[in-house]
Amino acid sequence: MVTINVEQFDAFLFDLDGVITETASIHARAWKRLFDELLARQAGSTGAFRPFDPETDYRRYVDGKPRVAGLLSFLASRGIEVPEGKPGDRAEQGTAQGLAGRKDQFFAELLAREGVHAFASSVSLLREARSRGVRLAVSSSSRHCQEVLQAAHLTAFFDVRVDGIDIDRLGLSGKPAPDAFLEAARRLAVQPARVVVFEDATSGVAAARAGGFGLTIGIGQHTHAKALLESGADYVVADLSEVCLQATV
Repeated sequence: MVTINVEQFDAFLFDLDGVITETASIHARAWKRLFDELLARQAGSTGAFRPFDPETDYRRYVDGKPRVAGLLSFLASRGIEVPEGKPGDRAEQGTAQGLAGRKDQFFAELLAREGVHAFASSVSLLREARSRGVRLAVSSSSRHCQEVLQAAHLTAFFDVRVDGIDIDRLGLSGKPAPDAFLEAARRLAVQPARVVVFEDATSGVAAARAGGFGLTIGIGQHTHAKALLESGADYVVADLSEVCLQATV
C-alpha cells in the first residue's frame, strides 16, 4: 500500500490508457493489426515473418509515445525505415504519418465495437481525490483521449486534458520528454514538485522524472514493475486500489 499525504500535493496527473481505462489493450491490438500487415509484406520474399508482440513489443517501443514516434521506434527495431511524410498521407503511400493514420482507423473501429471499460479502482481514486480538493489532470499521447473519456463518462473529473492533438498542435516532444506533463502542470497553475503522476509506461515514468514531478506512481506487475522502478518510479502498485490518500491529522 502506498499512502499519499494530500496536503503535500496540489494536483494528480494521470495517464489514460492502462491507468484509468483499459484501452491500452485496444491500442496494442490496433498496432498489431497494422504492423503484422506490414511485416508480412516485408517478409514476402524470405518467409521470415515475426509478428508484433502486443505485450513486449508494445511496452518496449510504442506504449506512451506519440503515434508516429512509436511507429518509427518499432520499425527501427526490425530494421525497417519509412519516410515520416506529412499529416493526411494515405497508408498506401508508405509513410509513417499514413501508417499511423491507418492504426487510428483500426483503433476507432475497435473502440466503436467494444466500448470503453474504466478501472473501478481508478474511478474510486478519482472520486476520493476530487472530494479532498485535489485538482486532476489527464495527459495522453492518444488523439482519442477526449472521446475515450466521454465514452467512459469520466470527462467531468478532470480540470485539464493534454492529449495527442495538443502535442501535435503545440509542437511538444513526446515521452520520455516531459513536455506534455509540464504543459498540464502549467494549465493547472501548479508547480511540478506539487504534482503526483500516475503512469503505466516506462516512457511516461521517465518523463515525470525528467520534469521534476513530486511523486511518480507506476502501475504494473512482475517484470514490468521492475522496469518502471528502473525508469524512475518512486513506487509501483499492481492496481490503484493500493493507493491510499490521507491528510495530516
